[in-house]
Amino acid sequence: MDISYIKKIIKLVEHSNIDELELEEEGKKIKVARNRNSGVQLQAVPAQISQVHSSPQPEAEKPAVSNPVSETKYHEVRSPIVGTFYRAPAPDADPYTEVGQSVKAGAVLCIVEAMKLMNEIESDCDGTIVKIMVENGKPVEYNQVLFLIEPAK
Repeated sequence: MDISYIKKIIKLVEHSNIDELELEEEGKKIKVARNRNSGVQLQAVPAQISQVHSSPQPEAEKPAVSNPVSETKYHEVRSPIVGTFYRAPAPDADPYTEVGQSVKAGAVLCIVEAMKLMNEIESDCDGTIVKIMVENGKPVEYNQVLFLIEPAK
């Protein structure tokens, strides 16, 4: 399954009254379920398993913010998928970006690995990286804030 196809499915569930959608294609099975408390969640399911039971996941704690009022002016780059956050293309490589670095729209900021696919997450605005909200190698949820960017003026 193509990642853009999965994103479309997530948006379909997010913007409809559907609570759960399960698809199987080319031996791969995914389940997208809405948790009314924390949004849409994506779960990869081995094709041979016919029934999956899921329980609500506790919402991830947000990191402490030193000045929450000023963060409203920052642009949030959010994860389009559930996966594992990586700041660099390889363990021994330099990170794509650092706090204080200027970025252009379309610049790769990180990778989110989902179902063995490496998905490059790009900046959708010009600006300066103010904060990296996730630690390298940590899991991220759909729509979780990854970066705060101060938009260029």
